[in-house]
Amino acid sequence: MKSLQKFAAVQANVHNQLNLERHLVDRQTFKQRRSAELAQWRQLAS
Repeated sequence: MKSLQKFAAVQANVHNQLNLERHLVDRQTFKQRRSAELAQWRQLAS
């Protein structure tokens, strides 16, 4: 149970960081923001 709680906490943080609400912005802006967020996530994960 403890590992499931850890997974859920980490997954929620990742989802919140990468959830950029696509429907509220145009495609170009979405792609730029997504690329920036993924680059930041990769830097943190390495």
